[in-house]
Amino acid sequence: MQTILGSGGIIGTLLAQELRTYTDKIRLVSRNPKVVNSSDETKSANLLQAQEVMEAVAGSEIVYLTVGFEFNTALWQKIWPLAIKNVIEACSAHQCKLVFFDNVFMYDPFHLNPMTENTPVNPSSKKGKVRAIIAKMVMDAVENGKINALIARSADFYGPGTKKKGLLNELVFLPLAKGNNAKWIASSYQPHSFTFTPDAGKATALLGNTPEAFNQIWHLPTAGNPPTGKEWVYMIAEEMGAQPSLQVIYKWIFHLASPFSPLMREVKEMLYQYDRPYVFDSSKFEKQFYFKPTSYLDGIRKILETDYPRHVASRNEAVL
Repeated sequence: MQTILGSGGIIGTLLAQELRTYTDKIRLVSRNPKVVNSSDETKSANLLQAQEVMEAVAGSEIVYLTVGFEFNTALWQKIWPLAIKNVIEACSAHQCKLVFFDNVFMYDPFHLNPMTENTPVNPSSKKGKVRAIIAKMVMDAVENGKINALIARSADFYGPGTKKKGLLNELVFLPLAKGNNAKWIASSYQPHSFTFTPDAGKATALLGNTPEAFNQIWHLPTAGNPPTGKEWVYMIAEEMGAQPSLQVIYKWIFHLASPFSPLMREVKEMLYQYDRPYVFDSSKFEKQFYFKPTSYLDGIRKILETDYPRHVASRNEAVL
């Protein structure tokens, strides 16, 4: 049995699809789980309730933690450490291996070009400090022999089926599809990596089913030489057949708006990721598994084919 905790999101869904390569015994766990594959087992559980987590992972060989909580600092500080504690205790009790799907918020903001598995952990944001704490909890449990676990880290991600989620979709794809200005944060002249979600799902399943991959940190496969914000907008607009109009939301706007907007307050501390090069290096994974990440242009085209077929058709007609 392989179990996904937090199965309702895009990564959990893609992971469930990819796990069929390795097993037909997949358990999906969330507050309101839904099957992805016809043979999936579902179980409702709250990760903040220790007993429910214990029951959710019972009988599992591998547990994947892909849950995402509301983007709120106070909430993160309260619930992330508790959820991780419950998952570690349950995996230890049932002798399950743990795969934790993580992000890069804990990295030193002055070491983002490039980011590798050895990038210093020195977060400048409150959310980053939470991520540093929970990642340390996992790796401390590994070092103490309590569990076998690995951390799989992703950059910001994009991909098919994330039409209503994700920075790139919200700021660029959706506005351009509606004939509006694309938007970017802080500076449109800095390169910014994005991990293609189908690559992330495939790679996470591969890591979980590779015994020698455990007890270490992995960066999930992500294309190199990332475009700048302006280049992202122009690439997407060209493939859509849209005008590459761009509006930059500068940092001072967040500072002015944050007293009136909860979202602006939450995003403000993360602006450092967009005012400097944000370059994610996955060469460790690529070399180990002979894996070539999806190129940014191919990723854009696959998103358009899945989520914006009308724009693809219109562009093809214009070319003809």
